[in-house]
Amino acid sequence: MKRLLLSLAILLTSAMAFAGEGMWIPMLLQYNEKEMQEMGMRITADDIYSINHSSLKDAIVLFGGGCTGEIVSDYGLLLTNHHCGYDWIQKHSSVEHDYLTDGFWAMDRSQELPCPGLTVTILREMRDVTDQVLYHVTEEMTEEKRQATIDQAIKDIIAEVEKTTNYKVSIKPFFLGNEYYLLLNEVFRDVRLVGCPPSNIGKFGGDTDNWVWPRHTGDFSVFRVYADKDGHPANYSADNVPYKPAQHLQISLKGADEGDFAFVFGYPARTSEYLPAVAVDQEANVIDPIAVDLRGKILDVYNTYQEKDRKVRIQYASKHAGLGNGWKKWMGVTEGINHFHGVEKKRFYEESFQEWCLASRQRYLYINLLKDFEQKYKELEPYRVAYTYLSNAGLNIEIIDFAGKFNKLSEVTSDTPQEEVDKMLASLRKASETFFKDYYQPIDEEVARTMLAEYLNNQPADFRPGFLNDIKDVDDYVKTLFSKSMFADEEKVNNFIDNFKPSKAKKLQKDPALIAYQSLINFYSEEVNPKMSAINNDLARLQRLYMKGQMLMEPEKRFSPDANFTLRVTYGKVEGFKPQDGKNFRHFTTLEGIMEKENPDIYDYVVEPKLKELYNNKDYGRYADKDGTMHVAFTASVHTTGGNSGSPILNADGQLLGLNFDRCWEGTMSDLVYDPDICRNISVDIRYVLFIIDKFAGAKNLIAEMDIVE
Repeated sequence: MKRLLLSLAILLTSAMAFAGEGMWIPMLLQYNEKEMQEMGMRITADDIYSINHSSLKDAIVLFGGGCTGEIVSDYGLLLTNHHCGYDWIQKHSSVEHDYLTDGFWAMDRSQELPCPGLTVTILREMRDVTDQVLYHVTEEMTEEKRQATIDQAIKDIIAEVEKTTNYKVSIKPFFLGNEYYLLLNEVFRDVRLVGCPPSNIGKFGGDTDNWVWPRHTGDFSVFRVYADKDGHPANYSADNVPYKPAQHLQISLKGADEGDFAFVFGYPARTSEYLPAVAVDQEANVIDPIAVDLRGKILDVYNTYQEKDRKVRIQYASKHAGLGNGWKKWMGVTEGINHFHGVEKKRFYEESFQEWCLASRQRYLYINLLKDFEQKYKELEPYRVAYTYLSNAGLNIEIIDFAGKFNKLSEVTSDTPQEEVDKMLASLRKASETFFKDYYQPIDEEVARTMLAEYLNNQPADFRPGFLNDIKDVDDYVKTLFSKSMFADEEKVNNFIDNFKPSKAKKLQKDPALIAYQSLINFYSEEVNPKMSAINNDLARLQRLYMKGQMLMEPEKRFSPDANFTLRVTYGKVEGFKPQDGKNFRHFTTLEGIMEKENPDIYDYVVEPKLKELYNNKDYGRYADKDGTMHVAFTASVHTTGGNSGSPILNADGQLLGLNFDRCWEGTMSDLVYDPDICRNISVDIRYVLFIIDKFAGAKNLIAEMDIVE
């Protein structure tokens, strides 16, 4: 009976595959247009993506290296998530100007804060270059020869295109190397912080509510893109002017009702929807639990110290958020995959695939694929585990990771050109300033003791770096590490940099923190990476063949390529969900829920007095829903992943409904296995965003430049 039910579930999921699942290439959206319009969309694919006239794509940006943003005015005003802008908010924060706690609002452009190093990228055009890239590739080639041939073709194509454009040119693989697309991007380098709510709004619920519905988080921040006087990208300058986009998003005050069509336009980072069952099982039940355990122990240390000291809380806020996000997500992945039988569903699909292979002698290429996958993932597992410990335990000891920045300096000799040395020293001065601004040694010492003990207790001697095998007592080693390494002392580090001579490189080579770093990296480069690379090369070939086989087996199915940090459209419906028996969530939350969660003794649930005053007076202005309440967040059956943070979720007319910022915990498995019944994205309602900007912050100057549709 269980087998029958699972088989029916697979058939049902396949039948519903287009209602919420898939990350679609915008230049090919015409193939989805009919379905989208049948679901309620009132615009065309050409309105979303066009190279012949302005379209919605011109308002969507890759924010930094890992989020999405959208331009909402003719003056380069940009919205993204609070957690996407978090690093920049933290960098501008201090005890005297605690923007994390108090928020920040520029009441005119002269108050906007530069963010050196922050970029936004706008896609100008995509082109299919598959035939050109694969022109010289043959089936007989080894994987190494194939990749070298492809790399050379990509290099040649880019060089040719660069002759005719000033845009940044790149080519990325799609469908696991079966197709290739060229991207023309414009990268803006002058981006400034304009506003952000207090963390008690922007991160309300903190790690406790992260990945969990219902949510009540005002997860947004405001930036502005600047350009030179001709509208071109430029480094920061007081002479730069606000960027005028080809198109900006209109903002809707109508809200999101149950059953409404909605779509997300953004830069999803990574999905692996077409992996075999053995890979999904390994990810969910071997690798993720190890990373969760290690990160959880580090977060316990952070929490203990952050609760005691306001300065430490600020220093470790961004680090905590970075570790905590993956920690909780991976717990959800394991829970979701196992609870909703993700591995079993994959195996049932593979039975169908194997039957298809055996039905024709012409499919001999695919017959042994699944058996080969099993063998290769078995070989890969111990090396993936070793890498997980190295990255989550070894390199999360801050003093060791920081020492690694000096590795190249330790190799300097009297023959090294002085210009090269000076460049290294200048970079290290900046690195030192950044490191010690947010460093608290007691935390690092406790993390070191905890992580080294975990490493020694759980990894065999031949699967850990050599320096660990020399440790007799962890406590003694940690005491020696922090007392003898100069990297625990800002003054010593800066004096070393200021007085560096090639003859002093030997001192670096004897530093215990650098010795530990080199041992970790050498273990990775000499033992782990060569094995992983060789196995992954084999897996890349198998996966590419498996992808091709799936597409041949289901020729009528529209396949969407896995996310790879390129611009995509995903779509579905505004709707609640039922993750478990007895749980039935509606699709939205309100400000009332914030008041119900309020707890002044827990930082994540502190409610700002001004927000409480607005609530008590029901002073919502024009941002209230038609039911009179202040909506905060809503869910939809739209397929999203990391990188979609900050993406606009748009209504049937292409108007902004909200900012995507999360997924429900039960559906975080959607990177590996998508289930339309429980996979939901979570967005902050744009009306709550405007309410906070206008009524809470009083930044009416920002409201005035937005294109708001009543």
